Amino acid sequence: MNDNYVIGLDYGSDSVRAVLVNTADGNCLASHVYWYPRWKAGKYCDPVSNRFRQHPLDHLEGLEETIKGVLAKADIDKSQVKAICVDTTGSSPMPVDEKGQSLALKPEFAENPNAMMVIWKDHTAIKEADEINEVARTWGGEDFTKYEGGIYSSEWFWAKILHVVREDEAVKNAAYSWMEHCDFITAQLIGNTDPLTFKRSRCAAGHKALWHESWGGLPPKEFLGKFDPYLAEVKDRLYSDTFTSDEAAGNLSKEWAEKLGLSEDTVIAVGTFDAHAGAVGGEITENTLIKVMGTSTCDIMVTNKETLGDKLIPGICGQVDGSVIPGTIGLEAGQSGFGDVLAWFKSLVIKPSIALIENSDHITQEQKDNLIAEIEDRIIVKLSEDALKIPVSESTIVALDWINGRRTPDANQALKGAIRNLNMGSDAARVFKSLVEAISFGSKSIVDRFRQEGVQIDAVIGLGGVAKKSTLVMQTLADVLNMPIKVATSEQAPALGAAMYAAVAAGIHPNTEAAIKAMSNGFDKVYEPIPANVPVYAKLYAEYVEFGKLIEGE
Repeated sequence: MNDNYVIGLDYGSDSVRAVLVNTADGNCLASHVYWYPRWKAGKYCDPVSNRFRQHPLDHLEGLEETIKGVLAKADIDKSQVKAICVDTTGSSPMPVDEKGQSLALKPEFAENPNAMMVIWKDHTAIKEADEINEVARTWGGEDFTKYEGGIYSSEWFWAKILHVVREDEAVKNAAYSWMEHCDFITAQLIGNTDPLTFKRSRCAAGHKALWHESWGGLPPKEFLGKFDPYLAEVKDRLYSDTFTSDEAAGNLSKEWAEKLGLSEDTVIAVGTFDAHAGAVGGEITENTLIKVMGTSTCDIMVTNKETLGDKLIPGICGQVDGSVIPGTIGLEAGQSGFGDVLAWFKSLVIKPSIALIENSDHITQEQKDNLIAEIEDRIIVKLSEDALKIPVSESTIVALDWINGRRTPDANQALKGAIRNLNMGSDAARVFKSLVEAISFGSKSIVDRFRQEGVQIDAVIGLGGVAKKSTLVMQTLADVLNMPIKVATSEQAPALGAAMYAAVAAGIHPNTEAAIKAMSNGFDKVYEPIPANVPVYAKLYAEYVEFGKLIEGE
């Protein structure tokens, strides 16, 4: 049997995963995960100042290990691997030199966080984002934020670049150009050494870099120069045209073909963002909201140009032609904190205990290691089990899910989390339950915004680790939204979606819709809203909204 295979390479916040997929039926033959060692060690990050940076070596080492890993697990000939597509977090830009190499790979910048990838969750550029918004509204010309919800975020391309070049003259002088993570990895695979000729991602450019066809690509120098002459200067070293991920960026370079044990005939698709690939892997269709649930969420929809017309949807993260399904308009929203909110509480609960265990004189080091591992592995499960036992009618604590700022609706990364209605009975399980309710309320606020703007939502699909693993979160979300939520079968929907793009880029399927039909993995569970819980959560959601107005007003 001579089946064709493709590889989806999915870069998340903590790890990269490769999947080897049969293009005929979407069967995943093998998968392999690599956890970023420098990131795991906390290097180059300062959470107190909202600085989150990643070294490109984490990504390049992960690229090699994961692809080699899936090939080692699968008994196929290298000629059967027809294409690779990369999806990544975003906006996660990094400065590069004249040959498109990350500055962090140079000895003089090897330990400089400003020379590294500024990961999506980095919020050091709040001031710069505020400036971009103010000028966009008042400078007298086009409002270049209008296709990105009308509010530019500190999580995005230009704000991050502006912050870094203001802070670090050495990086500013050395940065010939900048590349999104998905573009950088794709360029590495094809051996591109000229950032000016490389095919940049439509998804990344349209949703995060103020790119739009109507004004000829990126904003003009007249606008960019109002913030720093460097931005106007670097525009000439970026791009005008962008490309969708059903297109080929090139073929695997000789160097990477030898490293990976693949053929130079392997097609490399244009890169994309993880949530957009996830929406494809989750079988997105019109009027369906795809919730990609991980450390944050991305809420993705597609609509046709005739339905949307000239309408601009305020407060979301962009409406971009071809960013999800080529030929349709991709709509993106999301929450800056989702799984991260629960991970924050986990750390809050267990960190002092772990410190005490590590310093204990009563148990051996092996016992310490085993006990700590068990606590870290079981604490969320235990909190979830206890929270599920608490009747929804007893939910009185109200929390805000803005611990990492608010992405949608109406981006404001300066906002902070908050909690109220605590009393002496507010134990860990009840506080945890309130945080789960808060992230569900944040999801409802996104649904409400879409509907207020006339976007029809008939179905909700959840995918990602949270959707697969947490009954508490998914049931609460169904109750809060008062809608059934289907859970995608694939445990790696973004990687599967990237594989679908790869299959189209290689010419195996004629378009993305055909790839979805042939390669989808279906759904394995549906969470139905519990009727008795719906009115309780409707009342609590109203309190969440009022509490949010109070905190934002202050």
